Amino acid sequence: MTTLALFGAGRIGQVHARNLMAMQDMKLVAVADPIASSAREDLLARSQARLSDAEAIFADPDIDAYLIASPTDTHESLLRQAARTGKPVFCEKPVSLDFRKVIDVAREIDAAGNPVMLGFQRRYDPDFLRVKEEIASGRSGRVQHIVMHTRDPSPPPVSYIKSSGGLFRDQAIHDFDMTRYLLGEEIVSVCATGACLIDPAIGEAGDIDTAMITLRSESGRLVQMINARHAAFGYDQRLEAVCEKRIFYVANQPVTNLVSADAQGFTSSPPLGDFIARFAEAYRAEMNAFRALVQQGKSPLATMRDGVEAQRLAEAAAQSLKSGRPVAVSAVT
Repeated sequence: MTTLALFGAGRIGQVHARNLMAMQDMKLVAVADPIASSAREDLLARSQARLSDAEAIFADPDIDAYLIASPTDTHESLLRQAARTGKPVFCEKPVSLDFRKVIDVAREIDAAGNPVMLGFQRRYDPDFLRVKEEIASGRSGRVQHIVMHTRDPSPPPVSYIKSSGGLFRDQAIHDFDMTRYLLGEEIVSVCATGACLIDPAIGEAGDIDTAMITLRSESGRLVQMINARHAAFGYDQRLEAVCEKRIFYVANQPVTNLVSADAQGFTSSPPLGDFIARFAEAYRAEMNAFRALVQQGKSPLATMRDGVEAQRLAEAAAQSLKSGRPVAVSAVT
């Protein structure tokens, strides 16, 4: 039996805990979350895990691995403490809102040698995986360009905006990661533009809610990212990969596949309501990959380096937005 400790009993922590608890050979034995809530108490009751703190968890030799799903500002410290144990870690993105600290933590993790998996669940989504496999096979010819759409169903609270690190580090970082994953090469140039067109309160909090970002890879291929905090029909998550011989589409997943029709036209179901519903299968596969990392030493699809490089692109986008000019990614440190 593999024993685990979870940091953070919030929404994403609950998702990971639920998926782990469905595995007969994985046992959640400790939860660290200083904020009392009904969700935390329910998780403790269902898992029979003990409420603990970081110091006790990292000192416990009987805990085999750690899951970090706590607020972003705790990730850096928890990763550094985990590095001293040499045990496997799963950590949600981003590692820190301070990119210099991200690089420092990555170096510390690398020196310690313990395996770290980053929470980029889209890499485990069956549709995105299929596109990756098709591109890598070469059957459809060289990728020419990629277009990605990511829009939230509604703007998050301003309190969240103030601590999120901004649209690029919070939402778009998944698209930055997917760009590198699909192309299999690094991005060398980022050009971003953005505005506050949806919720004035987001602008007052110092962020944008709408962005368009153009990326150029080291071989010259192009990516267009469209990110926003609202779509009128709900959660919007689409991908178009244009290759020489074929174009691949990943569409929004509907709540049901039922389509009704009458004299007025056709009506279909709305898309799944949020990222947790849309990527439910990906989250399950992600935790299965973490189990394989812990028990078999199998490398995950998303490593600490992927977290560093995705955030490097987010930092470049922030610089580009501020300067109004493209930014060479190699200059972002």
